[in-house]
Amino acid sequence: MVNNVVIVESPAKAKTINKYLGKDFTVLASYGHVRDLPPKDGSVDPEHDFDMKWEVSPSSKKQIRAIETAVKGADKLILATDPDREGEAISWHVLDMLKQKKVLKDMPVERVVFNAVTKKSILEAMENGRELDNDLVEAYKARRALDYLVGFNLSPVLWRKLPGSRSAGRVQSVALRLIVSREMEIDQFKPQEYWSIAADMTNESGEAFNARLTNFNGKKLDKFDLANETLAREAEAAVKNSLLTVASVEAKPAKRNPPAPFTTSTLQQEASRKLGFNASRTMQVAQRLYEGEDIGGETVGLITYMRTDGVQMTPEAIDDARNAITAQFGANYLPDSPRIYRTKAKNAQEAHEAIRPTDLSRTPQDIRTFVSDEQLKLYELIWKRAIASQMESAAFQRTTVEMTNEDGSVGMRANGSVLTFDGFLTLYQEGVDDSEGDEDGNRLPKLSEGEKPKTVAVNADQHFTEPPPRFTEASLVRRMEELGIGRPSTYASTLSTLRDREYVHMDRNRFMPEDKGRVVTAFLEKFFNRYVQYDFTAGLEEQLDSISAGEMDWRDVLKDFWRDFIAAVDDTKELRITEVLDTLNDVLGHHVFPDKGDGSDPRLCPTCGAGQLSIKTGRFGAFIGCSNYPECKFTRPMAGDSAQDAAGGDKELGTDPETGLAVTLKSGRFGPYIQLGEKTEENEKPKRSGIPKGMDKGDVDFDYALKLLSLPRDVGLHPESGKMITAGLGRYGPFVLHDGKYANLDSIEEVFDVGINRAVDAIAQKAQRGGGRNQAKVLKDLGKHPDDDGPVQVLDGRYGAYIKHAKINATLPKSIDLDDLTLERAVELVAEKAAKSGKKKPKAKSKAKTKAKSKAKTKTKAKAKAKAKSKTKAKAKTKAKAKTKAKAKSASPKADETADTSSDDS
Repeated sequence: MVNNVVIVESPAKAKTINKYLGKDFTVLASYGHVRDLPPKDGSVDPEHDFDMKWEVSPSSKKQIRAIETAVKGADKLILATDPDREGEAISWHVLDMLKQKKVLKDMPVERVVFNAVTKKSILEAMENGRELDNDLVEAYKARRALDYLVGFNLSPVLWRKLPGSRSAGRVQSVALRLIVSREMEIDQFKPQEYWSIAADMTNESGEAFNARLTNFNGKKLDKFDLANETLAREAEAAVKNSLLTVASVEAKPAKRNPPAPFTTSTLQQEASRKLGFNASRTMQVAQRLYEGEDIGGETVGLITYMRTDGVQMTPEAIDDARNAITAQFGANYLPDSPRIYRTKAKNAQEAHEAIRPTDLSRTPQDIRTFVSDEQLKLYELIWKRAIASQMESAAFQRTTVEMTNEDGSVGMRANGSVLTFDGFLTLYQEGVDDSEGDEDGNRLPKLSEGEKPKTVAVNADQHFTEPPPRFTEASLVRRMEELGIGRPSTYASTLSTLRDREYVHMDRNRFMPEDKGRVVTAFLEKFFNRYVQYDFTAGLEEQLDSISAGEMDWRDVLKDFWRDFIAAVDDTKELRITEVLDTLNDVLGHHVFPDKGDGSDPRLCPTCGAGQLSIKTGRFGAFIGCSNYPECKFTRPMAGDSAQDAAGGDKELGTDPETGLAVTLKSGRFGPYIQLGEKTEENEKPKRSGIPKGMDKGDVDFDYALKLLSLPRDVGLHPESGKMITAGLGRYGPFVLHDGKYANLDSIEEVFDVGINRAVDAIAQKAQRGGGRNQAKVLKDLGKHPDDDGPVQVLDGRYGAYIKHAKINATLPKSIDLDDLTLERAVELVAEKAAKSGKKKPKAKSKAKTKAKSKAKTKTKAKAKAKAKSKTKAKAKTKAKAKTKAKAKSASPKADETADTSSDDS
């Protein structure tokens, strides 16, 4: 019997492929990468031609043993990992390890690739094996070595010179610079006033339309020509007093072509705009669609490979799309010839097909009952985009009407657009970021030259220019792609890393840099400027692509990079902290010490009135301190959102009517808070209340501050215990407290008005769930551990979700969504945590052994009880004998009385 061993990455993919290949094949999963560079010195050795020392991850050892066992008795090894650089690298790692174990001998080895997990694609791939692509493997090695060398050498510099910083990375630091640079543009932006004049008008038939002023006093108006209200009112009066005549009507046909099928980056962008998915979420859902679902009794991959920057579909797929268009929309929606697309992205590699459904005749409705809601939404997006890409263009009639008064001093224009054929828009319209709208999107009524429309109303509107918008995930990915920074497979992990390192946070789905992100960027721009330059990073990506194409040697690329990079690292060894702080104060001064607007010094210490404020660093990161330290111990966080912050963060909100003390909004090292009165000898501990998490301190007014200071508040006596229930705000949010036990409330506002009934109910529900603080809530039960049948669960911990198995608690990474977590991945994380902490992995126990052990324990307990009972009887017997003897010897009345008492006691 023939036995061919096939290696893929994931168990889901293995399960699907195994159904296609039959009994002559054994399909095993590597569970992703099986080896990596250990995070320690010497993993990449520049002194020895960049020799790389690989280490098997603890979670992969079991899979490697299974692969070794299967290969020992096989006829052929087939490496069928993903069709990209990472997939080639996984195959190379598996092959290299098997060679080291000497289990291959003369066994034939083939590398096969397929772009879709379908029976046809798999069987075709098995007939077209090839050798491992060494160029792709070397490109992977170069990329991995570069990331290691940058991260392992640059991150320690940050730790030494910028305490509180987490890490730096070849791509992550450049992406962070994009976010920080955009925020600096916003900080320094000064709005400019301008006015526009618009008129509500009707034609001779009474149909309404709108026009805007384009010429005034015989001059064509630019955006800022009406710079103030005086000029605007003058122009408004001129329009009101003018009798306008239609000078010209120009109608032109226009077309809008459909967008190309999805690449990795455009899929991430559109899923962000339309579905609200972040990049990581999009890739996780796409991975499941690619690996396959059971559709009516057959497991099949639903989309093609989702890590690609190619925009073209295969001729067969184009034919299928054109057939589907004719069948579903009619022949007039089908262009005369297929559409051919070429990517515009910098550094794009079009070796792979665009992302599309594996079967374009399979509509979203066909799979609705077989997939999750998220899978359905993403599949529908992919299907519509792929079909629309081969549809006819949308056709418009764009009309421009020019109007003028008798002497030509006033000119007005009306724009309109009429959709004459919807074309691909009947199915799909691409989303946009930060659109200002289509000014000529309104339909115009019929107007003729010489016609004198009626002016109904004239409006002068004031406007101010706006700063550039903050990046969304979609717009940041698009910008990185335009600059050639990163690759399709890295965007999601790069953005997740920035959030995990707490260099940025999301505000209304837009990136906001944290102060530590600003500090790191300022440091790198000053002392490692070359390595956060967009052109340099893009150029390095081009070199890596050249390695993939076999045009450059990977070690030569590393040598050129390392020579200059390590010199820059060495230069920072003599760098003094004062130089770093001077740079930070210079670069970030406008943010940290904004102008108060009253001419006063924004850096003057508000406490001592003499020292100068500046950025300082401590073990927890950067903060603001006074130059007169230690005499003046004033400090505050770096955030400088207003002039009040620059003055120390203190803002008096009002006077408490009950105590007569000032209510002040302050900024402390751990964030903003409200304080009642000031610290004095009589009032050593003024009452304070923190600002609720997620609330902007700018939104805290006097009334709200009084509400915060009123906490904790008495709710009422518990009807059963008679003890007081109080409501308050804690580090874990709003709560009610009764008899030492807490129960969470749903919202901040509820803490101010919660009544006795709601409070009692919340406490009862908490008790019903098992109540105590040490009992974490089970968020998801994943199943039984394959080694010992013990439960593997996700619990809600004090610091976030974590995976629990036996005595091992493994943190759930922020990059992994709870809904996507599988038992297999959880087992890997548990194994990794056990290896790091030195805990022994729980041994597998058979049911028989467990039963026997339990029985033995029961016997031991029974023996112990019997022994204790025997001792108790013996003691009682001895005591009784002693009492009898004493009674017999006694003859005095006092002795009789004692004896009687003893008898009663016994």
